[in-house]
Amino acid sequence: MDAVVIGRNEGQRLSLALNAVVPHARRVIYVDSGSHDESVARAHAMGAEIVALDPVRPFSAARARNEGFAALGPARAAFVHFVDGDCILQRDWPQTAHAFLQDHPEAGLVIGRYAEEQPDSSPYNWLTDWEWQKPTGPCAGGIGTFLTRSTAFEQTGGFRDTMIAAEDDEMFLRMRKAGWQTWAIDAPMVRHDVALHAFGNWNRRMIRAGHSFAELGALHPGAARAARRRALVWGGALPALALVLAAVWPPGVIGIAALYAMSIMRQALRFRHMGLAQKRAVLAAGLVMLSKFSNLWGMGQYWWRRLRRQDAQIIEYR
Repeated sequence: MDAVVIGRNEGQRLSLALNAVVPHARRVIYVDSGSHDESVARAHAMGAEIVALDPVRPFSAARARNEGFAALGPARAAFVHFVDGDCILQRDWPQTAHAFLQDHPEAGLVIGRYAEEQPDSSPYNWLTDWEWQKPTGPCAGGIGTFLTRSTAFEQTGGFRDTMIAAEDDEMFLRMRKAGWQTWAIDAPMVRHDVALHAFGNWNRRMIRAGHSFAELGALHPGAARAARRRALVWGGALPALALVLAAVWPPGVIGIAALYAMSIMRQALRFRHMGLAQKRAVLAAGLVMLSKFSNLWGMGQYWWRRLRRQDAQIIEYR
């Protein structure tokens, strides 16, 4: 297989990512999105071929992956592994993934399990680890690190490189429409370090998610529908109703508050059943609710930029 590793200011994480990829890949392309640290030097020292994105066009992970794939040229391997620069491939994964695609000719790509390196170091890390838990099967949700059949990726047309988030979900969806399956299997794929230890960073990540919900919905109306609905209801409609009730019938605000409290408690109970301590479960559930407001803000950003015909800029959260 060949590999395309993408990154921006990943530092030591990039060295760890490349160290896990190099032994398994015939060629490794590192695509850098305007790093200000030593990322390019690190990659070059480890034998990767370097592609530095032209800063004239907006950076995006989608664009980086596309340009990395193109740099492999027509002599590329039959299978290409895309790897985000903050991800460390598990030792047995490349062989497992390659064997799976060999045994399943209808599969265009395959992903495995993500695991956060330090899920208990902050509630934000734990929630990210929770988000990674995706159902297995032939209709996997998008994720940035995966092994793909080169022919399937080419037939799909690669990533939509103007997207700043959820470009993987969008590409997986188009690959399925092209007749391929996008598989998630129950095998360890990567260790990941999201390194979220402050509310502001996590909040920007949730705003970025909201932006992606809106863009996915605009491109594919059925995609991310439930996520958009939750953001609109919990982040917009109910707060607006509470303001109206405060003016015309103040006791009604108590009912709105009770709805939020019940939803948070239900989510906290789910987290408790997953083994989370009570205080951490309530905190995590509260953050899940707060994320709906951040998601709605991100959705609004997408539509505001679209109305003004502005290019989206990457939303960095670290």
